[in-house]
Formats: sequence, structure tokens, C-alpha cells
Amino acid sequence: MPKIPEKIHELTVGQLSARSGAAVSALHFYESKGLISSRRTSGNQRRYSRDTLRRVAFIRAAQRVGIPLATIREALAELPEERTPNREDWARLSEAWRAELDERITQLNRLRDHLTDCIGCGCLSLDTCVLSNPDDAFGERMAGSRLLAERRRP
Repeated sequence: MPKIPEKIHELTVGQLSARSGAAVSALHFYESKGLISSRRTSGNQRRYSRDTLRRVAFIRAAQRVGIPLATIREALAELPEERTPNREDWARLSEAWRAELDERITQLNRLRDHLTDCIGCGCLSLDTCVLSNPDDAFGERMAGSRLLAERRRP
């Protein structure tokens, strides 16, 4: 891992990429979504403060456990003076995200447990599908593939 001298307080996008392990395109994307920020030099090059390394590590750790970027952005916006998250921030936020992650784990376990049934059943109607319609929650209202179209509507 490339070492950045302590006297350097700002990083180029290439240095930030090399040090954080995030692709340059990902860093540009994070910036476009308001997750990180940079200043521009007179030559219009991006410069990131050193603490952006920790912010990128926070973003990537949250992404690895399945937290959506919008949720990460909201969490970062709650920090005072847009500071870099520390250990206490991570503990507080990860506790808040625990219920959401537990629900995803439950859904993935259901998918795993019923995947063979789903592939083998061939119903295509979804009216009693244990994956798309757990506990037949939609059975009273409708049946058939219209269920998928209804779910896709904004």
C-alpha cells in the first residue's frame, strides 16, 4: 500500500484511489453523490484532504454490509461540521442499521430455503409464491403476474 508522507495534507484523486482501494471512477461517483468533497486547483484538478481516506473507508465498509448510498449520505450529513466519522460514529450508526440488516438476512434465508421449490414449481402466477408473496399477503387482492408490475410502479 503506498505510503503518503505526513507533511502532505491533500491527496490527488490517484493517491486517494491507491491508498483507499477505491477506483477513481468510484471516487468521482461518491463526490457526485455528496459523500466526499474536494477542492479544485487553479488547473482544475481535484485535491482531497487526508481525512477523506477515513470517509471513503467508512463508505466502503457500509456498502459491504449492504447499506444503500442514500442512507450512508444521510448518516454522514448528521455528523457535526461534516467531519470524518470516528469509531463512536461507526458504532452508533451500525447499531441503527442493525434492524435493517437483520431483515435482509431473514429475506436471504427465506430465499435460500425456498429457492429449490421456486425453481421447481413453475407456477409463474405468484399468487401463492413463498418468495414473491410470503404468507400469501397479496392473495386476497389479486393473483397472477400483475403482482410484479404493481411492485415496479414508483
